Amino acid sequence: MPASTVPSALAETTEAEFVRAKVSAAPPDIAASLGIATAPIGGGWAVAMRDDPVGYWNKAIAIGVGTPVTAPLVDEVVEFYRSRRVRRMVLQIAPANLPADWEAIRARHGLTAGVPWVKLGAAVADLSPEASPEFTVEAVQESDALAWATVTLRGLGTYEERLMHMVAAGATAPGFHPYAVRENGEFIAGATLFVHGSVGALVATATLPGHRGRGVQKALIAARVEQARRLGLEWVTAEVVQPAEGAVNPSLLNLERAGLRRLYVRQNWIWTDPDGR
Repeated sequence: MPASTVPSALAETTEAEFVRAKVSAAPPDIAASLGIATAPIGGGWAVAMRDDPVGYWNKAIAIGVGTPVTAPLVDEVVEFYRSRRVRRMVLQIAPANLPADWEAIRARHGLTAGVPWVKLGAAVADLSPEASPEFTVEAVQESDALAWATVTLRGLGTYEERLMHMVAAGATAPGFHPYAVRENGEFIAGATLFVHGSVGALVATATLPGHRGRGVQKALIAARVEQARRLGLEWVTAEVVQPAEGAVNPSLLNLERAGLRRLYVRQNWIWTDPDGR
C-alpha cells in the first residue's frame, strides 16, 4: 500500500490518543492542580486543562472521525470546555471531515483560524531515515524520567514544574517509548514514539537551543523508526506546524527526508469564551 494512503482516521485518532494518554498519566495532585479532564466526543477526544500554564493542552482532536461534524456536535465540544472554565481551546478537524455548512457552524461559535499543521505519514516499510553517527540515542529509564521531561519541555519552550511531573509520569505509561540523546553525560534532546494499534507516532521531539542544527533530530527519528519496525507496526505518523510562505520548518524537512509524506494540512480552529470566564 502506498505511503500516501495512510488513513486519516488512524492518523487523527493516534494523535488524539497521545494527548489524552499524556494528560491522563499526570499524578493525582498534579491533575487536580492543573484542572485536567478528558471526554470522548465526536469520535475523538476533548482534553481540558483549566490552568494550562503554556497555552497548549486545551484541544479537541480527531473530531468527526466516524461521526459527522454537525452544529450540535460542536455545541457539545464547546460546552465541555465552558463547563470546565476553560477560556480558550483549539478544535482540530481533518479537512476530509469538515461539513459543507462548516462556515455557518464556525461563525456560530466565533471560531477563528489558527496556525495550520501538516500531517505526515508513511508505511514503516517505506521509511529510510539516516541517523547522524555523532549521536547515540538511548531509551529513557524510569530513573531518568524527570531529567528527560525537563529537557523535552525546555526544548519545546513549554517548561513548567507541574508539566514536568506530568510528562515524566508519561514516560512509563502504556504506549510510550521515550528516547533521549546525551552529550557530556547530560541530556540535550528528547522525543517519544507513541504506539496506538498499528501506528507509531513521532511526537514531542525537542532539542535544547544550543544543540540544534547538528543532526540530533535525525538521530531521534531514526531510533524511533527502528523501534516501530521492531514492534511490527504498519504506519508511522507525525505532525508539525506548517511554515509560513517562504519560510522553512527544519522538523518538516527532517521528517520528509526520512520518508514521511505530507498527507494533508489541517487548519486549527480557535474558540475563546466570549464571556471571559
